Amino acid sequence: MSLPRIASRDDWRAARIELLAKEKELTRQRDALSAQRRGLPMVEIEKDYVLDGPAGAAHLPDLFEGRAQLIIYHFMYDPEWEVGCSSCTAGTDELSAGFLDHLHTRDTTFAMVSRAPLAKLESWKAKRGWDVPWYSSHGSDFNYDFGVTLDESRG
Repeated sequence: MSLPRIASRDDWRAARIELLAKEKELTRQRDALSAQRRGLPMVEIEKDYVLDGPAGAAHLPDLFEGRAQLIIYHFMYDPEWEVGCSSCTAGTDELSAGFLDHLHTRDTTFAMVSRAPLAKLESWKAKRGWDVPWYSSHGSDFNYDFGVTLDESRG
């Protein structure tokens, strides 16, 4: 690993101020992008999606668990893979019961959906010690319809 050059305190401060200006601009851009995302129009979901969950077949409204809002995380897990995506795994490892409680207090449910069969999801979930709702969309159009799975064979 190469280390940065050694500089005087004045040089460091000037570089830090320059970097801080760039960081603040990036924060403003991220905030503007987040506002655009929140302003996206809604679309009525007319298709009856049926996912496979720990309690059996689950229709999309079932994932809400009686709450007003639902956050679905597309956890990349191809049906051919033996383990889940390493980045998705790292992110899910960071979820805490407090995070889920925080969402529930705000009438929001968090659930994950993956294309792999439920048995693979349940096995990976058990190995990781997770306690988050996770559903399989295996064999359905769910992931394709929402644009989270790109598959050239599906045109």
